[in-house]
Amino acid sequence: MLIVHELCRPGLSPLSFQLERGECMTLQGPSGAGKSLLLRALADLDPNQGEITLDGRRRTAMTGPDWRRQVMYVPAESGWWAERVRDHFLDWAEAGAELERVRLPKEAGDWPVSRLSSGERQRLALLRALLRQPRVLLLDEPTAALDGEATAAVEGLVSDYLRTGAAVLWVTHDPRQARRLNPRGFFMESGRFREAPL
Repeated sequence: MLIVHELCRPGLSPLSFQLERGECMTLQGPSGAGKSLLLRALADLDPNQGEITLDGRRRTAMTGPDWRRQVMYVPAESGWWAERVRDHFLDWAEAGAELERVRLPKEAGDWPVSRLSSGERQRLALLRALLRQPRVLLLDEPTAALDGEATAAVEGLVSDYLRTGAAVLWVTHDPRQARRLNPRGFFMESGRFREAPL
């Protein structure tokens, strides 16, 4: 599905890997190791070199916005540009029907963004991304600010999404979470990437 060959950028040594349909690949490593740099390079948000193909189609054959609709990056802290929560979604009726799955009440759409906790913002950003139905989801510590129940809800939501044939690259600092998601984990340190079975 997603094939990465010799991808590199400043702070990131050349790396190659393949992500299959329905696979959740986990990535661990210390802070500053290059994990977010990798996700941003995969989403073509920063200058980088190397060849990436999605379902046989080269990244260079697509515009940046088209690529990012298919290979979507969800940072640890997503952007919020309007006052109300609902104004950040293309279709609030569709989003509202899914709110309970991320442990938020239906009236959350009318909340001001300033009211949201960091964990609520994380869950809403993930929901916003999933509703756009990308082929590959790049998650940068999506449960870092969540309690156990909310973490389980997010993991369940992503697991359901994987069953549609999408793929996920999930950055986590929690080795237990990495084992739950996929024993075929990867580790990054000082910009170098290696497989590290858990």
